Amino acid sequence: MLKPKEINTENKSKKRIYLSSPHMSDEGYEKQYINEAFETNWIAPLGKNVDEFEKELAAKVGIKAAAALSSGTAAIHMALKAAGVGEGDIVFCPTLTFAATANPIIYQNAIPVFIDSDYETWNMSPEALEEAFKKYPKVKAVLVVHLYGLSADMDKIVEICKKHDVQLIEDAAESLGTTYKGRYTGTIGDYGIYSFNGNKIITTSGGGMLVSDNEERIAKVRFWATQARDNARHYQHSELGYNYRMSNVIAGIGRGQLKVLDQRIEKKRYIFDFYKRELGCIDEIDFMPVNDWNKPNCWLTCITLTGKVRPLDVIIRLEEENIESRPVWKPMHMQPFYQHYDYIGSNVSEKIFENGVCLPSDTKMTDEDLYRVVNIIKGLWK
Repeated sequence: MLKPKEINTENKSKKRIYLSSPHMSDEGYEKQYINEAFETNWIAPLGKNVDEFEKELAAKVGIKAAAALSSGTAAIHMALKAAGVGEGDIVFCPTLTFAATANPIIYQNAIPVFIDSDYETWNMSPEALEEAFKKYPKVKAVLVVHLYGLSADMDKIVEICKKHDVQLIEDAAESLGTTYKGRYTGTIGDYGIYSFNGNKIITTSGGGMLVSDNEERIAKVRFWATQARDNARHYQHSELGYNYRMSNVIAGIGRGQLKVLDQRIEKKRYIFDFYKRELGCIDEIDFMPVNDWNKPNCWLTCITLTGKVRPLDVIIRLEEENIESRPVWKPMHMQPFYQHYDYIGSNVSEKIFENGVCLPSDTKMTDEDLYRVVNIIKGLWK
């Protein structure tokens, strides 16, 4: 393994290092399935790749049923609809997340109430969730997120949801392959969603999956997502439908990517361990929390800064060297569109946002790339 002193960052050509970019398999699995779709002329809308991708992913995470959809956002939307969320219903949602988690609540004309994080998980705080139920006893669903591949404290959250007889939806868009006490995230609540966007741990270029042990509701989601076309010779629609199904071509990419998921997780964890080893000596840097009960996929390695060096200093310095990084998600209750909705918490999420940085975590990074990043960051403390 290379040592930091063996790499002169200043003399290296400024090769682009990405935050997290698509990484196709070396074996070309994806092309095999795509070629099959072309050869059989099953390009769209559905076909063997879609059917098999649903079965293979469900088998991988250990759940009964899956529906391949056009995006993770569409999967959240369908999960909310399957859970019976409608106009005027209240949905509890983490504030520290990407807007795609919250937007489908609005699609259903429901009302989001944003819940704070805790420092132990960076995810929905069970204590804040309990407080929210005191204020809003009539809630239709709880939507929990596993941020950056870190699992929420699911035992506590499941217990709270059961106590209040509320359905639980897991946004596992960033956490495919993460386990909580041996169970895959996305399979613990009533519904789980995964994303295959271009920056996710595996990608179909765009796409998502809704999973559940409720096979009847997943069948209904497939119906809704295919324009809710009734079983009739003519085109007949008795319900509102959506054009949300995944195409047979990109499902082929997904089947190939699923074969290398474990490899991608291994590399993401290697990147996290590398950063922690090389930057852990700086007292002003703390790493995202990894608990004993959580085996994260480490989709992105995130740090928080507590001293004179601020997140923007890191981001700009890396940018100068053609290296991509980003701030931690800006909480939803601070977003212009969502700032008028209620928020329950004590500003933990705001502090994580103000102090957080997502470091480049691309699975194609070499040790040389990683040393280049850490040497630039260390230089900010000289």
